[in-house]
Amino acid sequence: MAPKSTTANYNDMWKAWSEFKTPAFDMNKLFSMQRRNIEAFTAANQMMMESAQAITKRQTEMVRDTVEQFLKTSKEIMTSSSPETNTARQTEYAKSMYENAISGAREISEMATKSSMEAFDMLNRRAAESVEEISSLAKAA
Repeated sequence: MAPKSTTANYNDMWKAWSEFKTPAFDMNKLFSMQRRNIEAFTAANQMMMESAQAITKRQTEMVRDTVEQFLKTSKEIMTSSSPETNTARQTEYAKSMYENAISGAREISEMATKSSMEAFDMLNRRAAESVEEISSLAKAA
């Protein structure tokens, strides 16, 4: 048997493509679905930006409080003449700063976790809606 010519192979390929039927999707619904996806991502991004601003503001407050406490303690130590009192104040200050640092780290961590979970939940809901919308579009096609 002689091999097919290139032209015959080409014609067979076009015949197969011409018989191939693609589902007819409603493009307006598809674009509308994508618009809602973009809106969900934009809202999640906005939420994360607001959270980042709140976290930055809180960290700034924590640093300000730390500096104020340091200056107050330093002034008390410089004006005191008793080494025992100074040692006690330094120890108290160190303990206070350690507790504040742990508390602040926990607070910032909780803020970041909460905002991340809220954004994730928002995107997760939209993803579930998208799957349902795609399924209904596929059934309609």
